[in-house]
Amino acid sequence: MGRYRAFYSKNYYAEIGDGHVFPIRKFELVRNILIDEGTLNSNEIEEPLPALFDDLALVHDPSYLKRMISGNLGANELRRLGLPWSESLVRRTLLAVAGTIAASATAIEAGVASNLAGGTHHAFPDRGEGFCVLNDVAVAIAVLRKRSLANRFLIVDCDVHQGNGTAFIFKDDEDVFTFSIHGEKNYPLRKEMSDLDIELPDFTADEEYLRILEAAIDRISHFSPDLVFYLAGADPFQDDKLGRLSLSKAGLAERDGLVLRHFAREHIPIVTVMSGGYAREMMDTVDIHCNTIRMVKKVFGDLDKEDSPRGIWD
Repeated sequence: MGRYRAFYSKNYYAEIGDGHVFPIRKFELVRNILIDEGTLNSNEIEEPLPALFDDLALVHDPSYLKRMISGNLGANELRRLGLPWSESLVRRTLLAVAGTIAASATAIEAGVASNLAGGTHHAFPDRGEGFCVLNDVAVAIAVLRKRSLANRFLIVDCDVHQGNGTAFIFKDDEDVFTFSIHGEKNYPLRKEMSDLDIELPDFTADEEYLRILEAAIDRISHFSPDLVFYLAGADPFQDDKLGRLSLSKAGLAERDGLVLRHFAREHIPIVTVMSGGYAREMMDTVDIHCNTIRMVKKVFGDLDKEDSPRGIWD
């Protein structure tokens, strides 16, 4: 297998206003901390090129794409999206989707890769919702299929909010298994039907969450995908403003380890994307996202040692 890579651009930032609940600075902070502490080195980080319109149109309505890119979304569309339009938002969106496409193709070759953004699972083909302009995972799947790189996919969505857009897009696709573990009483109010939905009561904490997640991973192991997408949301955190669950940082790190170890041991390629996180202290969200990448390096570093002398980091 090949070298690990994480995809990032300084233009993952967009002008959305300093008071917005979405912590748009988190992407840059995650990247900088991981570099400064040595978890990532500069040659492991690649910058994606903006996603192509024709690739986006494999999933999204061209008329929606044109309105989004040109700044002609209606007031109701912007209200549902929850973000103000700007040229920087368009640029950020096209790059973040491209980061997931590139990470997906890399993971197929290398065994694992990450996008230091992505996981925008509330976007539908004809609209954005819940801070999600486009559905990066859905577009990545469509592009991989177009390139004949993979056909069968498993989506493990551990964001605290149900991946309603993703569930809708793949509801009739027998080669994509959608799994979402999320807060029962949280956004979105109207949930779609994933292949497996697990709804958790408010204040679910580490022990119960991990027990339920481990059992769910065992249940879906029969699917045998070509690639796994892991949406490692930071928002099940106990001090998240939009979360309603009660996981600790240690519990979330163990969640990451549980998912990553399972598919690493099965030798199934996996790509990680960040998804949501809205902690009262933004640096808590940043630390949780960093922990996901730290766990990637630990899990696959351990596997590399087990597979010596030639392992996945060669």
